[in-house]
Parts: sequence; structure tokens; C-alpha cells
Amino acid sequence: MPEISMIVPVYNVENYLEKCLNSLVNQTLQEIEILVINDGSTDNSQKIIDVFQNKFPQKIKTFAKENGGLSDARNYGIDRATGEFLAFVDSDDYVSVTMMEEMYGLAKKHEAEIVICNLQKVDENGIVTQKLTQIPNSPEKIDLEKHFSVFSDISYFACNKIFKRELFEGKRFQKGMHFEDIELIPKILLQCKTLAKTDAFHYQYLERSNSISKSHTERGLDILKAVKNVEIAFENSEYSHKKTELKNFQILEGVYTFLAYLAFVKEDEVYQKMSSELKKFIKERKISTFEILKYQRFGKNYLLSLPLKKQVYYLLYFFGFEKLIRKMI
Repeated sequence: MPEISMIVPVYNVENYLEKCLNSLVNQTLQEIEILVINDGSTDNSQKIIDVFQNKFPQKIKTFAKENGGLSDARNYGIDRATGEFLAFVDSDDYVSVTMMEEMYGLAKKHEAEIVICNLQKVDENGIVTQKLTQIPNSPEKIDLEKHFSVFSDISYFACNKIFKRELFEGKRFQKGMHFEDIELIPKILLQCKTLAKTDAFHYQYLERSNSISKSHTERGLDILKAVKNVEIAFENSEYSHKKTELKNFQILEGVYTFLAYLAFVKEDEVYQKMSSELKKFIKERKISTFEILKYQRFGKNYLLSLPLKKQVYYLLYFFGFEKLIRKMI
């Protein structure tokens, strides 16, 4: 059995795929399998995949399917993975060659079901544009029962983690949903007892100018749908008594993350519809403006930790000055 199965969905990434696959085939951890799923690419991605498969037949397994989106391609890989742990790598990103060895070592050392590393955003020239530190000032081993604030503190990227494969039994990424990581990864975490983390910036997240994340539409409502689905899983988990952490999760993902997306919605009609849904979300959960403003992440006031421009944006929204916000943006 491979120690880690790395699942790589591919869709029209001919300019980035070679760098991604090079970072995977050169991992210092030897007992790996790399599942490359061509999700209906129409460019030269398949030719690049074939070159790597022929050169590294013991490591790379390739699959071609009709286009079904990121979630569908990841699920396709999960269904075919045989590793003890799963990792998800987006095909325009790349990782350090020691990532899997260190994270697998931490998983075995601490008997952890999930291991997390830091990540950083890079531009197309490989220059770091932002460092995204995950769970700062926490121990290497995290007992969830004792340190459950992690549930509402961490960023729910799938790509900077490895997961025990058994965690995905009966669970998959929701097909056709934007922000599928926010919908599934918290539910996966709720099944765990122990996490581990490294402070190394192993994952390099490429910010592409034509990325899907740059298009802000009504699909942003999927953030609220994701949070609602997590709420159901939370109530059925062994951590259901930890109401404070649930509310903090609702504030971070359902309010702040949603508002960060909403800021870039250009069409007024769509903006108004989404804003109305957010207000309904807040009211139904009895989240007060005071709770939002005092919300702390990693032991610090979240709002005050943000750049001044974002602070002004959020404050104007919370105090009802939406028309002014629309003029500013």
C-alpha cells in the first residue's frame, strides 16, 4: 500500500502542469502514488501527462474522463486511491519535494488523522506574493478535544493537508459547488481526534490572472450553503456541545469570507440578492453585530488584524452603509 496517494485533477493547464508534476515525482517520500485525472482538457495537457506517465510508470497512474469540474475529478481520484493517506494538489500549483515525507512522518509520530502545513501564494514567475500561516503558535500535535478552537481558526483548503483515507468513507466533494473545500473539509475534521502541523511553507498556490476565483457571481452563495451543510454535520458530531466554536466558524466563513467575496460582485441586482441572503443567515443564527466585531482568530481580534481598507469595508457594511460601499468599490 502506498503511504500517500496524491490526487491531481487536470483541466487545461498546459502552461503549469510540468512544474506541478515535477514537484510530485521528485518527492523524497518514495512510497507514493500520483493519480492524474484529465478532466476533459482540450489543450496539450494530456501530452504532458503521457510524457510523465511513460517516464515514471511506477509512480503515476493516469485517467481521462469527461469534464465534470474540480469536485468530480477529485472524487474520481478518491475512488481509485489506495494510499494510507490522501493529498490533493491542484495542477497549476506545486509543492516542496520534502512535503509528503515530513507530513507523513508527523502523521505517524502523533497518530494524527490530518496533517497541515503552511502555504504561500506565488505569481506566475514564482515570486511569493503572500504567506498564509496556518494555526500559528500551536503545538505540533493538536488534541481536538482540548484545542477545539482550531475548528473555527484554520483555513479549510484541501491542498495543504494530508488525510487518512478512511475519513472519506461515505463522504465526497459536492459536485458543481463552488467553495467545495469549505463544505467538506470541516466535516472531515469533525471525525478526527488528533491533528498535526508543520510550520514549513510546503505548498505553493499559484494566483492566475484568469482564475475562476477572479469571477464573482451569484455562485458565491455556495459559501452559505457550505456553512449550512457543516452545521448539520456539527450537530451530529462528538463536538456538538462546543457551541462557541460553531458560532465562530459561522462568523469567519459565513460572514467574513462571504463578505470578502461579495465586495467584488459587480452587478447591483446580484449584490442585493446576496446581501439579503447574508442578512437572513445572520438573523437566523442570532449572530449579533457585537459578536462579529469582537470575533477573535488565533487569540487576536480578527477585524483589527486586517488591512485598514478591509476594516473600513466591513464596518460600513455592519453599520448599514451599503450604498456608500457600492460607490467606493
